[in-house]
Amino acid sequence: MTASYLQIKDQLLDAAVGHVPFDGWSDATFQAAVCDTGIDSTMAAAVCPRGAVDLAIAYHQRGDVLMLERLKAADLSAMRFRDRIAAAVRFRLEAVEDKEAVRRGTTLFALPTHAGDGAKLIWGTIDAIWSALGDTSEDVNWYTKRATLGTVYSATVLYWLGDNEPDNAATWEFLDRRIDNVMQIEKLKAQVKDSPTLSKLMAGPNWLLKQIKAPQKMPEVNLPGSWTTPRR
Repeated sequence: MTASYLQIKDQLLDAAVGHVPFDGWSDATFQAAVCDTGIDSTMAAAVCPRGAVDLAIAYHQRGDVLMLERLKAADLSAMRFRDRIAAAVRFRLEAVEDKEAVRRGTTLFALPTHAGDGAKLIWGTIDAIWSALGDTSEDVNWYTKRATLGTVYSATVLYWLGDNEPDNAATWEFLDRRIDNVMQIEKLKAQVKDSPTLSKLMAGPNWLLKQIKAPQKMPEVNLPGSWTTPRR
């Protein structure tokens, strides 16, 4: 993919966001974005084969990039790890300039035809958070950490969409409560692990879990036709 390809998608996305509150991530929004930008419709269709759905995905991914930039710039060293996680989720939501665009996106990705895309986007966000916070898990914990935080993140987004306070204070309190719940589960897991009796009972399941490994990242290679421009 070329830089011009990404620039065209960015232009379409910038133009589409203003129409989303009225028409959602729909074909009407996509056509309006094409008209506003003056981009050739054939080129627009090549860049976004699924039209507004591709733009909705790009909008979510743009938020992930902004979150990672803020995480990289922030000094979280004095924070407890659970507070770093809370900060990352907060940064992700604060990266949103138009809550209605997220609300419309939530509706879109709740449809059976696009539910898979929505699940991938949430997983991508959570994986980005854990990776940015230095997670080095190589076993089943790689999956459980992301699944657990994914549940917290999804619930917080839904709560945030209904939070009409300017500072979203209720949302941040909700987020803290959900993370506290997760920490209680982790404490319980540690107690089970430290109990000789329960450890014996869980010996078989624990052995099976240890066989699960985190996915291995493919080494970066620069081959003809490979993607060399960072996605936004």
